[in-house]
Amino acid sequence: MTAGLAGALALVVGGATTASAVVTYPVAPGVRVNVRSGPGTNFQIVKVLPYDANVAVYCQSPGTTVSGYYGTSNLWDNINPGQYVSDTYVHTGVDGYIAPRCA
Repeated sequence: MTAGLAGALALVVGGATTASAVVTYPVAPGVRVNVRSGPGTNFQIVKVLPYDANVAVYCQSPGTTVSGYYGTSNLWDNINPGQYVSDTYVHTGVDGYIAPRCA
């Protein structure tokens, strides 16, 4: 039974380690950012991020050019399936792609 418990704990710890390996980036401070269904301002708003949110960027796409907190860009970050935010509101530390292009 002890070996089984140790194995279960190893799986939980292993799962937590894998989940924590996802890199997240802070959203512009003091800003509530619109999350859209596609890479542009013409797409529907699906939710609004809370202040001081952090987001994972899974892929990036060109889209509508936006002037935001971190400059002007046409780059959009996919933060979940069907959810995009303008890269001008995400502090990635670079201008340009930090993730693969979305398919």
